[in-house]
Amino acid sequence: MWRLIKFLFVLCVLAAIAFVGYAYLGPVFTPTDFAPPVQQVTQPVTLGADG
Repeated sequence: MWRLIKFLFVLCVLAAIAFVGYAYLGPVFTPTDFAPPVQQVTQPVTLGADG
């Protein structure tokens, strides 16, 4: 039973390390995956309306 718990714990730690590594190193190796979509937004604004 303890071997299973230890295995799951080690698996979770390795998954956390992989997740953090991907977050830090992902933009270096695949910058297009992390680039936000660029789009110009124009929205009218009414100032001073007491509506």
